Amino acid sequence: MRIVQKFGGTSLAGIARVKATAAIVYDAHQQGHQVAVVVSAMSGETSRMHALSKDISTTAEAREVDVLLATGEQASAALLAMELKRLGVDAFSLTGAQAGIRTDSQFGRANIKTVDSKRLVAAMQAGKLAVITGFQGCDEAGNITTLGRGGSDTSAVAIAIAVDADVCDIYTDVDGIYTTDPRIVACAQKIKKISYEEMLEFASLGAKVLQTRSVGLAMKHGMPIHLRSSFDNIAGSMVCKEDKNMETACVTGVPFNRDEAKITLQGIPDQPGIAAGIFAPIAEAGINVDVIVQNISDHGLTDITFTVTRADYTKTMTMMHQHCLNMKAKQVFGSNDVAKVSIIGVGMKSHAGVAQTMFQTLAQAGINIEMITTSEIKVTVVIEETDVDRAVTLLHTAFGLDASTA
Repeated sequence: MRIVQKFGGTSLAGIARVKATAAIVYDAHQQGHQVAVVVSAMSGETSRMHALSKDISTTAEAREVDVLLATGEQASAALLAMELKRLGVDAFSLTGAQAGIRTDSQFGRANIKTVDSKRLVAAMQAGKLAVITGFQGCDEAGNITTLGRGGSDTSAVAIAIAVDADVCDIYTDVDGIYTTDPRIVACAQKIKKISYEEMLEFASLGAKVLQTRSVGLAMKHGMPIHLRSSFDNIAGSMVCKEDKNMETACVTGVPFNRDEAKITLQGIPDQPGIAAGIFAPIAEAGINVDVIVQNISDHGLTDITFTVTRADYTKTMTMMHQHCLNMKAKQVFGSNDVAKVSIIGVGMKSHAGVAQTMFQTLAQAGINIEMITTSEIKVTVVIEETDVDRAVTLLHTAFGLDASTA
């Protein structure tokens, strides 16, 4: 079996954790599997490097920042390779560039263009073990580039695809994907198997165990991801193609996100180009807009409400107040004390009445829904943040997830 294993920063936080991680890799190698490993920087190291760069200059050249940030993964890779060699494994460390990862030249947020896997495949076939720096590659000019948030997961999936691995094991500090946050719902259950589509929705709604970029890449190429714990030797959650059994339950989980703010532009002239005029400057400022609702026109005027992250709330409100004056809207108002709660499941495609159950459950609890958005496998509502814990708990019960064995 050919396996790519990826270990995050918490799995490498200090020499004791490096040794424990090496034991996991050693065990897989001793079982006869062909193994390659991708590593993140030690926990906190990337943030430390960011801080150092800002101590020098808050406007440091992006190319030099990438050179600096890339050192964290190099330290992890070298240390893990040293420990594996001590255990008797023919291991060696590689930077992303040495592993054949070629990217574009967008420093700090580069995209992988190709992975030349010949060196890695040859090593695996010879029983050798490459420990590869995640989060980085190099562009056509040979410059070091970093991939941005979630970059190590993306590196691992890309390498797994390139070497035609059977699975990409992502090791982290949790033992899988749960139906919701166990800190809120004690009887939340681990999901043994989840579709790529569901995982993308979970990730976009605040589940931080996997980044959307890596899941999207895995879905495109059909690469199974096994999310598991580096602290406990137990099976985790498999992210894979949808199968018929996944449609048995209409709802897989109830994720939520507290990092939300809501902005409303009221009394806008209802004419072509208005929405484009509102959201173009927001996009140019690099601000992501999520839920959008536009009311039916009344007397030639309409209202538009949308959500952004709380970090972007003040900046967006300032922009919209200026925009309000330019387009002669009546007023702009908002709040940064809202949250999103969702129900997700591929089974929603074939089960009627799912949204109604959600709305009725919240209504009976006196929880007001401020906004609604849907997709084929998701229903999301925006509610007051103070109602989140209660809403999640009630919905988890309403859809039979308390006793789930998914």
